[in-house]
Amino acid sequence: MHADISELIQDEVTSQADCHPLFRNVPTSVAFNKLRKRLLRQARQALDDFSMVVPGERWLIALSGGKDSYGLLAILLDLKWRGLLPVELIACNLDQGQPNFPKHILPDYLTKYGIEHRIEYRDTYSIVTEKIPETQTYCSLCSRLRRGNLYRIAREEGCSALVLGHHRDDILETFFMNLFHGGRLAAMPAKLLNDEGDLKLLRPLAYAAEEDMEKFSVAMEFPIIPCNLCGSQDGLQRNAMKAMLSDIERRMPGRKDTMIRAMTNVRPSHLLDRNLFDFTNLSPIANVNDVDGV
Repeated sequence: MHADISELIQDEVTSQADCHPLFRNVPTSVAFNKLRKRLLRQARQALDDFSMVVPGERWLIALSGGKDSYGLLAILLDLKWRGLLPVELIACNLDQGQPNFPKHILPDYLTKYGIEHRIEYRDTYSIVTEKIPETQTYCSLCSRLRRGNLYRIAREEGCSALVLGHHRDDILETFFMNLFHGGRLAAMPAKLLNDEGDLKLLRPLAYAAEEDMEKFSVAMEFPIIPCNLCGSQDGLQRNAMKAMLSDIERRMPGRKDTMIRAMTNVRPSHLLDRNLFDFTNLSPIANVNDVDGV
């Protein structure tokens, strides 16, 4: 992380006018200022740790209308306003044709604050509900269809990266889903190249806690739009992982942060993946004092 980050991200906003319009009417409490500073610091740390930023690039910010994508957009705009993110940002909402989706909320909100944006309509809702029985989870197909459309839009808008609002808890839940149900050690990467090799996928909130994102959303008064597609299904594997992690954190505070740190401190020789570590050629070094005649 850049040495000047602590100086540039202050505990308090010095002036209500000296900030992005999104932040001109936010709470002035010490608690909110600390929360805002922490989220900015964590996002900047992730941007630096995973070499996400190339000055002059253009990024497409996926905006679903949920707390995390709103928070992502606000944090990136805050960093850009402070001169810490030298890229262009464009927000994009993919209207997937869900019944009763309030189409006016996002364009009104983005226009009010002068945020460059694009609203795209694609009825993936009908495809998902037609292909997947109600007794099964919609998330996988829905995600693939959404991601494909967002990649297309990123290309059309001249963007080099698609930026998503997944946070620390999303990454941990995915890790345990893969561990328990997929038989592999894998999570959501903070930075990924798409299959075609022409776009990056970035997750700047990789170190941010969901609890902090929830508090930030409430304080910022984001106009949340619930997802009625996946939100209507109970018993999803992810919900089970979320409940398990919450229980662990309740009984042993700080474990989530420890788990995330563990993902940055992998020791292949202490796992069992023969493709990751050469166990075949692992042998003791001969002791020069243990030869014939000595």
